Amino acid sequence: MAGDSGDGMQLAGSRFTDATAVFGNDLATLPDFPAEIRAPAGTVAGVSAFQIHFASRDILTPGDAPDVLVAMNPAALKANLGLMRRGATILVNEDAFSVRAVQKAGYKESPLEDGTLEGFTVKRVPMSSLTTRAVEGVDGASSRDAQKAKNLFALGLLSWLYDRPTEVTEKWVRAKFKGPVMEANLAAFRAGWSFGETSEMIDVQVKVARNTEVAPGTYRNLNGTEATALGLVAASIKSGLPLVFGAYPITPASDLLHALSRRQDLGVRTIQAEDEIAAASMALGAAFGGALGVTCTSGPGLDLKTETIGLAVMLELPMLIIDVQRAGPSTGMPTKTEQSDLLQALYGRHGESPLPVLASSSPGQSFEMVYEAVRIAVTYRTPVILLSDLFVANSSEPWKIPAASSLPAINPRFRTSPPGEDPFLPYARDDRLARPWAIPGTPGLAHRIGGLEKADGTGAISYDGPNHARMTELREAKVAGIEVPDVEVLGEVDADLLVLGWGSSYGTIRAGARRVRERGGRVATAHLHHLNPMPANLGEVLRSYERVLVPEMNSGQLAHELRAKYLVPVESYAKVQGQPLLPSEMENEIWQRLS
Repeated sequence: MAGDSGDGMQLAGSRFTDATAVFGNDLATLPDFPAEIRAPAGTVAGVSAFQIHFASRDILTPGDAPDVLVAMNPAALKANLGLMRRGATILVNEDAFSVRAVQKAGYKESPLEDGTLEGFTVKRVPMSSLTTRAVEGVDGASSRDAQKAKNLFALGLLSWLYDRPTEVTEKWVRAKFKGPVMEANLAAFRAGWSFGETSEMIDVQVKVARNTEVAPGTYRNLNGTEATALGLVAASIKSGLPLVFGAYPITPASDLLHALSRRQDLGVRTIQAEDEIAAASMALGAAFGGALGVTCTSGPGLDLKTETIGLAVMLELPMLIIDVQRAGPSTGMPTKTEQSDLLQALYGRHGESPLPVLASSSPGQSFEMVYEAVRIAVTYRTPVILLSDLFVANSSEPWKIPAASSLPAINPRFRTSPPGEDPFLPYARDDRLARPWAIPGTPGLAHRIGGLEKADGTGAISYDGPNHARMTELREAKVAGIEVPDVEVLGEVDADLLVLGWGSSYGTIRAGARRVRERGGRVATAHLHHLNPMPANLGEVLRSYERVLVPEMNSGQLAHELRAKYLVPVESYAKVQGQPLLPSEMENEIWQRLS
């Protein structure tokens, strides 16, 4: 579904998604936002789109070339026509294809008349005028209300076309709007459904059966941002640590600040800082005070937080930094996805500054990974970076709600009393090499804090060379000793090719490999969720395959790391176009290496 950024495509898409989830289909979505905040209406730069892929079996990605495009104006058609497969159905809002609108989109002539759409099944629906007619009978509704409701007309038409339940959407409309606006939107939605049902133009209704293989349980539809917020709240409650979230607004990480700001009822405290440096410092200060300190950013925001992250490494305090990656460098393409911050997360700090790095691989799995990141930070007294990206954060899927009792324990193990007659040693270490966490003000546990090198044990300022070497080794050994699960290989152990990924390439790799296997190809897949330290068995796995392919949405950063660490000549497939990897691309790359 595509239209101007003010046409409500994201809203209509999310409503269609919820109805699809309630119906019982598996799904994956891909919202696509314009980069320009106020691009002129009717221009390609201002097009907002929402893609959904759903089926009666398990869904791994938002799909390749769409089967149906709803284009609310000429610009939406131009921006997305190149994505469509030949023979696809295109539903256009015929009313929007005026001479001026066509020219504004960059066409010389109307694409409805000049043969541009040959090879497609085109349905020319006068959505604007039909919506106006449907809303005319609503007392108090204005013509502006009617024009703003045309996305609900399109939603109603799609809902009939794919036999989606209407009760879910109508209940949402009644809860979201009031008075004439509510009635106008309901009228538009019902008019779209009725048009699909009665018009000879829409001659086929597609019925997609429920997914009967889904595991029993309670599910909800959510995106990666919502899953991350729930994971943070769960970790806060499970650990008993109050959650303090400091953030500076930046696309696409800002949505996490919005989501957590609504959970004050669960003790969450959110702070919108004046800049990225302050946001990181607030999170670290909260950790010093005995809270769960978390900050979140995207793109250049991670650059600005680097100094404070280095301080957190020196202080050895639990702190979580969430990086929702986007295309760079600098401000790059703020609304486009990328995996370009891996090497920065691993090494982008002053001096020897090791810390754990994890990555979320799907919207629902974001809950699990942020919870794991908090557990590691608290257990090992270290800052942790969790890498997400725009694709994971904004995409949605059905998520099975876990039982609270199934979540691993997180024990802060605060030091609450002095160690008898001996002095308190703030840099003494347990069997995990984690130092004690003492809340300021606890009698007998006063200690120094700061960015200068610490003397082993006492924490006093030290300029001694051998001590610095020892502390550097201890910090490195602590991170290297973190226990992480072995990497799991799916597919034949003697396959001709292993495809290894990290982060949001998870679904694409599995989907591409599944297509290859269905045609007799011998390919195995594996995925990394822990990037520092890496799984202990990873080197053995890499060496057991003749060829290893590493697909990434960057210029080959993980491939570079694997070559350096394990001396294995892995092959890189790099994509830096601001768009997710596609299953068709993955299938093609696999076959090239199997042939």
